[in-house]
Amino acid sequence: MNQTSTWPRPCTRVYLVLIALTFATYIVGELGLSGLTAALLVLAGALFKGHLVGDFFMGLHGLRGPWRWVILIWLLLIGGLITTAFTLASPSTT
Repeated sequence: MNQTSTWPRPCTRVYLVLIALTFATYIVGELGLSGLTAALLVLAGALFKGHLVGDFFMGLHGLRGPWRWVILIWLLLIGGLITTAFTLASPSTT
């Protein structure tokens, strides 16, 4: 058998990225970082993690048409609403 294997496999690489993003979120919490910028960076990481889970672990990566975009549109909608809420609730610097 002549199979070329790549290590790590794509799902393993995605899993490692998910772990790294989770660890980064943990570090933000442990350092006590706060404010709008920190909150939006953590939110962006969570949305990116959701996109990776949808693409690679739910099997949407190879699909065409609306099925692949459902998760992305949902994440963008929820992310936009949360961003709007955080932005409106943050104290202005004027």
